[in-house]
Amino acid sequence: MTKVIGHRGARGLAPENTLAAIEAGIGAGADEIEIDVRVTRDGVPVLNHNPFLQDNQGNDMPHVRIHEQNYAELLTRKDSLATLEEAIRLANRRMPMIIEVKPKVHISPVVKTIQAFLGEGWQPGDFLLASFSQRTLRALHRELPQLEPIVLEHISMVIARMRAKEVGARRIGLNHHIVWWGLVSAVKRGEYQLSVHTLNDPRKARRWAKRGLYAIVTDYPARIKTALAEDT
Repeated sequence: MTKVIGHRGARGLAPENTLAAIEAGIGAGADEIEIDVRVTRDGVPVLNHNPFLQDNQGNDMPHVRIHEQNYAELLTRKDSLATLEEAIRLANRRMPMIIEVKPKVHISPVVKTIQAFLGEGWQPGDFLLASFSQRTLRALHRELPQLEPIVLEHISMVIARMRAKEVGARRIGLNHHIVWWGLVSAVKRGEYQLSVHTLNDPRKARRWAKRGLYAIVTDYPARIKTALAEDT
């Protein structure tokens, strides 16, 4: 059965990368939840997609860059800004969490946060580490080799395979715009597990699931789960 992954929590149901979005994704039946992580100037891993902050209404604040501000300063501008620690505690092992670490992010605070939870009894399977940056993914894999890596790639499956081989990854994530049914079928027959992002079209989801697609990253987990269930 094709997995359904909540994108940035479930950004179609609640403001992205917030605790509310994570809870919404869980409530919508997502098999896994994906979040984006950046690190503040004072070393706090927080949930944010862009290098700059978005306010509570989702408006961009290009002059407020995450890595240039302390966490307390960012909270004065966005009181819903969640930390990675808060996100993990909220999810509380109800499903695996895909932690996408953005390029050029200082990984040490992210690693320490995850190690602390592993020390409390969380299991390696509770987390997956993903990045579009091979340098970042290599560093994460070196520090947390027991966690499964996911290669996220913008351009091609060929490059993705090369990157995956380097870090021992089985899972690869591609933009759905560069994926076609033949590729889905070919990957299914091979050694990798392919996910596509960000796919909100139920009809395409059904077609590709029939071809053996491993996972779909979506803003609307319940919508895609319902569509896939129609063919079972």
